[in-house]
Amino acid sequence: MTEIAPAELSRRLQRDDEDVLVLDIRHSEEFEDWHIPGSVNVDVYDRLVDDPESATGPLADLPDHDEIVTVCTEGVVSQTATDVLLGMGYDAATLTDGLRGWSRVHRHATVPVDIGGELIQVARPGKGCLSHVLVSNGQAVVFDASHYLDAYEAIVDEYDAELVAALDTHAHADHVSGGARLAARKDVPYHLHPADALEIDAVPLEDGQTITVGGADIAVIHTPGHSEGSVSFDVGGEALLTGDTLFHESVGRVELGVEAGIEDSDVEENAVTLYESLQRLLSYPDEVLVLPAHDPGSPDPPVTATLGDVKARNADLQRDREEFVETLASDIPDHPPNFERVKGVNVGQESVADEELADLELGPNNCAAE
Repeated sequence: MTEIAPAELSRRLQRDDEDVLVLDIRHSEEFEDWHIPGSVNVDVYDRLVDDPESATGPLADLPDHDEIVTVCTEGVVSQTATDVLLGMGYDAATLTDGLRGWSRVHRHATVPVDIGGELIQVARPGKGCLSHVLVSNGQAVVFDASHYLDAYEAIVDEYDAELVAALDTHAHADHVSGGARLAARKDVPYHLHPADALEIDAVPLEDGQTITVGGADIAVIHTPGHSEGSVSFDVGGEALLTGDTLFHESVGRVELGVEAGIEDSDVEENAVTLYESLQRLLSYPDEVLVLPAHDPGSPDPPVTATLGDVKARNADLQRDREEFVETLASDIPDHPPNFERVKGVNVGQESVADEELADLELGPNNCAAE
């Protein structure tokens, strides 16, 4: 079996390796919903399942590349595609575990801020997720960790630091948080706002609270709307970790907690609350960096923008209160996969075995309002 590991494909794509072509063989509607950026789609999934030789016709038009990496959801049917391509004379390999494997990839880079320490952004391109590690004077905290904990432990070890806490901006709806698990593994506190920590053991975050890590201060800003317990973190006056409250080109959705059955409010109330939360963030200096918990596509860290830049390019911030509320309450995009169960896990209402986590959150990120 000829395979390529997800981490190796990630490295090659990061360095813009023009000799590799990523071929997605899934149905076109699945490809449009979620795929590796830069990949091409040839919908031969059914042919490969029913009669692999019948796929040679559509595959014969592929451009000439040194290597073709085949992709499907789990890396099974794409292995058949690889076998067919090898038989046609192409140099081909299968992405190990397909998009499930791609979802495990994490990349990291330092954010250029002067905060009395290092702020490292961790991007998960397969989910569009962004998390952060703050290291200062030998201490470290992790914000919005995925459940792939080794990625964060490796960064903390790289800086020869000691993890002292794990924090979440909110109870996520698109991916299972690793914050509580990471804190338990290292026997350190896990911080979450009590409005989101419904049945999970967490040290409560409070509006106006300051958490000191080494020589760096983190100020907690309660910014509800996307969820009742959403907070943003002001790191050293230089960076705002805005979670799903404020993205660079959109804002957080307001209906997920309601539709998951864990919030008593309605979407209109949440939209008003989110509008007010955004006004708090918009009062910060234009030079501060906005670091959300997600970025569409396949983020390559560091993904940053100044608040001034976000104000200029984010259409949601140009709306007055009435238009903002009407737009967010009425224009509802597709939901993240399994968001009710993912929310349930992250607020402590549901338990999922480790081997089920990858399947539970597999799919595109849809936490932005537009």
